[in-house]
Amino acid sequence: MKIGCPKEIKIREGRVGLTPATAATYVLEGHEVYIEKGAGKMAGFSDSEYVDIGAGIVDSAEKTWEIADMIVKVKEPLPPEYKLMKKNQIIFTYFHFAADRELTEACLKSGASCVAYEMVSEPWGLPLLQPMSEIAGRMSVIMGSFYMCNKYGGAGILPMGVPGVAPIKVLVLGAGTVGTNAAKIASGLGASVTVMDISHRRLAYISDIMPSNCAAVYSDTLSLKKNIREADLLIGAVLLPGGARAPKLVTREHLKSMKPGSVFVDVAIDQGGVGETSKPTTHDDPVFIEEGVVHYCVANMPGAYANTASTALSNATVCYGVQIAGKGVAKACQENEALLKGLSVYNGKLTLPVVAKTFKMDKEYMETKKALKI
Repeated sequence: MKIGCPKEIKIREGRVGLTPATAATYVLEGHEVYIEKGAGKMAGFSDSEYVDIGAGIVDSAEKTWEIADMIVKVKEPLPPEYKLMKKNQIIFTYFHFAADRELTEACLKSGASCVAYEMVSEPWGLPLLQPMSEIAGRMSVIMGSFYMCNKYGGAGILPMGVPGVAPIKVLVLGAGTVGTNAAKIASGLGASVTVMDISHRRLAYISDIMPSNCAAVYSDTLSLKKNIREADLLIGAVLLPGGARAPKLVTREHLKSMKPGSVFVDVAIDQGGVGETSKPTTHDDPVFIEEGVVHYCVANMPGAYANTASTALSNATVCYGVQIAGKGVAKACQENEALLKGLSVYNGKLTLPVVAKTFKMDKEYMETKKALKI
């Protein structure tokens, strides 16, 4: 199979879908790999490194998409790429369909088959979302701390404090991978950390592994209101199963109760965000202020640390990608339940029920096993 890896075009997206090491894995499996010129540059990988392992370098995105039977990338196709998608092509990347009707419609129209990283699901979790969630969770505290400085509208509080001055209060909504990693970094800084969730199992886990400056608290209406009001740094880290839009847990009224200059990092923005006031931002223009609260809502946070993120992501995706490339998308999904759950669009049919419900696309929806005739 011909595998294409185009350069990412999202603003300041430095990641690349294939590192030289993972591209080599496809080559060793007998596939042809084509990398768009300069695709790995921001992640620290030169074109010559790809050539050395047997990949071809292609001059343009158009040619990369044209050649490829299967596209491996990082972020969802953007409008300039919609016309490049083609019938019977396999696209293996993050999609987050529930947050983007236009993207969903474009993929259906293209006739391509779309396997979404964030939906590939093993019994133990989401293997292709986990590495980016780990990075985004850790970044959320770093970015939140940075934007607490006065220059960006923050309250000017040093997160870890100094002798005689108390550290900040950090509230993390969600005790999954993002929330756990955020809590780990915030606790390490010496902040007073609270993690809220509705899963007693996850709260027990947080309580077991975190130091004494991190509390695990059950999330209900009253405790949520109280803890948001007291937080200096609020981190939204909620992910609903099945690709659904994130719940709007943080209302405008909640923000009005926060201290001026507090910071809200909405990591869930890829799935619509947990904040009523949240809207996607970019690495070029990452923050805005609503109700006196600094919002950081960058939709591709790990792209800022492109080398680490590219390596972690491609290491996780390659074993699944090789299965798809070797067997074709239908057979690979039939034989691997994890991939079957990731198949989101197939032969012009939407196979994610929660997305069909979100956009009222009943006519476009078909149950995955029925679409594959299994």
